[in-house]
Amino acid sequence: MPPEKLIPLAIIPIMLVVMLLKNRRKRVLRPHLLWIMPAIVVPLIALGLWGAAQTPHVAHAPFGPAAWAVLAIGGVLGGVAGWYRGKTVTIEKEPDGSLMAQASPLGLILLVVLFAGRSLLRDLIESHAADWHLNALAVTDAFLVFALGLIVLQRVEIYIRARRIQSGRLDSHVEVVA
Repeated sequence: MPPEKLIPLAIIPIMLVVMLLKNRRKRVLRPHLLWIMPAIVVPLIALGLWGAAQTPHVAHAPFGPAAWAVLAIGGVLGGVAGWYRGKTVTIEKEPDGSLMAQASPLGLILLVVLFAGRSLLRDLIESHAADWHLNALAVTDAFLVFALGLIVLQRVEIYIRARRIQSGRLDSHVEVVA
């Protein structure tokens, strides 16, 4: 395996430890600010998708139905992973009404497994894309669409739960602090 593939895989365990230590403490959850990350990521991923199609000296066949299906599958799988990751966040309602959130280690491990799997599967999928009658560019773009779905739907799930908790309704992942 070339170094450009091994370096990200070597960094994953280090980042996992750092993120697990960081997520041990609770952070203030501000539902009204959850839109900021998707507002930054959506245009950047859209620019990345557009920019990949504009690369000079590379012939890009227009996407057909199979390529659009691959992108849709990437988005749906990313959305499901984001929804699940958002469900694993524990939200505490403080006596003063503020919300505190703590990410679950399970959600973080899910995220790391997904990105490690993506790194390992990318070569396999790209090398067999022609055999499977897939557009290799669509396959790599599907990973970006996956990340987009993950980020957006995680924030949507957390926002919905936070609004529910703020309005006084119960949530299966909430802890009320006395």
